[in-house]
Amino acid sequence: MKALVIAEKPSVGRDIAKVLHCNKKGNGILEGEKYIVTWGLGHLVTLADPQEYDKKLKEWNLEHLPMLPEKFELVVIKQTSKQYHVVKSQIHRKDVGQVIIATDAGREGELVARWILEKANNKKPVKRLWISSVTDKAIKEGFSKLKNGSEYENLYQAAVARAEADWIVGMNATRALTCKYNASLTCGRVQTPTLAMIAKREEEIKKFKPVTYYGIVGKVNGITLNWRDKKSKGNTIADKARAEEIINKLKGKEAVVIDIKSQVKKLFAPGLYDLTELQREANLRYDFSAKETLNIMQRLYENHKVLTYPRTDSRYLTTDIVSTLKERLDAISIGPYKKLAAPLSKKTIQANSSFVDNKKVTDHHAIIPTEQYVNLENMSTDERKIYDMVVRRFLAVLYPPYEYEEISIKVEVEKEEFVIKGKRTNTLGYKAVYETGNENENETLPVMVKDDVIKGIVFSLTEGKTKPPAPFNEASLLSAMENPIGFLEEKKKDLVKTLGETGGLGTVATRADIIEKLFHSFLMEKKGKDIFITSKGKQLLELVPEDLRKPELTAELEMKLGEIAKGKLAKQDLMNEMTDYTKEIVAQIKGSDSKFRHDNLTNKKCPNCGKNLLAVNGKNSKMLVCQDRECGYRETIARTSNARCPVCHKKMELIGKGEKQTFVCSCGHKEKLTSFQERRKKEGAGVSKKEIAKYMQKSKKEEQGAFNTPFADVFAKIDLKE
Repeated sequence: MKALVIAEKPSVGRDIAKVLHCNKKGNGILEGEKYIVTWGLGHLVTLADPQEYDKKLKEWNLEHLPMLPEKFELVVIKQTSKQYHVVKSQIHRKDVGQVIIATDAGREGELVARWILEKANNKKPVKRLWISSVTDKAIKEGFSKLKNGSEYENLYQAAVARAEADWIVGMNATRALTCKYNASLTCGRVQTPTLAMIAKREEEIKKFKPVTYYGIVGKVNGITLNWRDKKSKGNTIADKARAEEIINKLKGKEAVVIDIKSQVKKLFAPGLYDLTELQREANLRYDFSAKETLNIMQRLYENHKVLTYPRTDSRYLTTDIVSTLKERLDAISIGPYKKLAAPLSKKTIQANSSFVDNKKVTDHHAIIPTEQYVNLENMSTDERKIYDMVVRRFLAVLYPPYEYEEISIKVEVEKEEFVIKGKRTNTLGYKAVYETGNENENETLPVMVKDDVIKGIVFSLTEGKTKPPAPFNEASLLSAMENPIGFLEEKKKDLVKTLGETGGLGTVATRADIIEKLFHSFLMEKKGKDIFITSKGKQLLELVPEDLRKPELTAELEMKLGEIAKGKLAKQDLMNEMTDYTKEIVAQIKGSDSKFRHDNLTNKKCPNCGKNLLAVNGKNSKMLVCQDRECGYRETIARTSNARCPVCHKKMELIGKGEKQTFVCSCGHKEKLTSFQERRKKEGAGVSKKEIAKYMQKSKKEEQGAFNTPFADVFAKIDLKE
């Protein structure tokens, strides 16, 4: 008898098949003597749409709500039905004795496989492969210690509970809002609180009133003396008159050294990356969106096989990984990393609790290099950037700490206290990995002893103002989603603890999609790198029931999902609660007297239905879309390009169609696309027809991604994963 292995994606399936010597190609399968390997294309099976329960629900009608199926039905996803039937036929082969689940090792990965097995009515024994990388070595080790599928039954029940809860809440709330206000209004337990955080930040900025503060500095021979209040130890003064009075008192006076302290300090390397930390830093460093970083990581994991599983929320390794570190160092000992890895390979690796802790690893450990040989030439520029970030962070935790001497000299002038601070590097330690060069800051600090007198000091007044909190960008929004405790209205201990343990709003795997959806739904927009809520977003927050705006809902749901996964709570108990909650929010929306107003109407008419078009800002584009949700007409009128302005070097917008396409810059520069191409040719960096075609194809694809159908925003499974 053979074992059927079900992977989540074809690329992973091929990797497993290679290790299991399944070389015979079939229709959607790879077969060997002992194993048959097949795969999903992500989800092949999903929860049925409302009309599958009752045909009248195909029509969006407020009177049909709430929709509360007694038993949820599974349906095969049409686009991937061919592969589903391939998998089903393999499950029911007479020579297949057991099924091995080899989907991603996590809650959603469990759901992918189990739904396929349930829909296909599988009755055969199930085993589970649980691995964090898809190298040959990891796959071999994983197959040598397969688990019984029954060990993951509670995890599966938690995954089903999450999906069904989000279906009834998201589907009903979205239909209720859309029908009530005849506008494409989507909401969900993660995307709506995320939007509320952006609105709250904007309100804080709007209400902020700057406060002026003053400081006093002394300058002499390149040295800076900073005034410090003797009582509060603060270095600012709110009263300008007092600050000026002190300066007048100090003019022409000498300073006396009253104390010198020198302390050797150690600074340890930052922790290894989890996905959110990597997305955050890649956004700050390279302006990559969260989605772009995840896609790049997925390629480095699946295609190049040089990094471990990306969708992890842990920044630690387990003790069993320590023995593999030397092999991973050998794999990365190439190119720019060879000299950095060499000293580590020659000695015993010292693993410590700063990066190895079994208790801080759940499904997957931190993102680190695999033991796979690396060929940097096969990577794209963007892949190299992300790979470099992960490798250097991995090397850094294995290096000793950065050691420096912190020098603090306290001086007194007319009974006023000043401090001179300096720092001298003793050992670069992990900073050598980042090639920061010489860290000897303030090396010019003169040698001083107590009672030394400093003459010729020039004192001056400094002035500053308190600053409002910064608007969100993708990096800071990811941070807020990961840790939304500051946005809780009631900071109950159990909710705070759960949000901390579960990673906040969304998961490492879904946050990127949630951010993209909020852009594509025109609920938020970008101005430069900053993110702002739109008028549509503000109105949505006024229209949705209050609970759906709060992170508390997710915290409470995750607490209960965690209990289901541990076998401490029955799935049906949670579903009974979510059913009652859904009835409440639908009743609230139905009974509301609020109105929705399109305040971005233009004078341009829709060519399909004749109604006025709405002007909206996409993530990287400006569009005109029909106000009628059933019409679905859309038109891109401008898109941010990668072309740089020859005057100010900022990215230019591409507006117009066909031969009239023109690049426009915020500085006022304008240039037709044809002229741009000619100029670039003369500069020796011509834009080829192929590149232009590729760019335009990408633009079209992005546009279609934002508006796939009249109900895309509303219905594309309502982003029910969250």
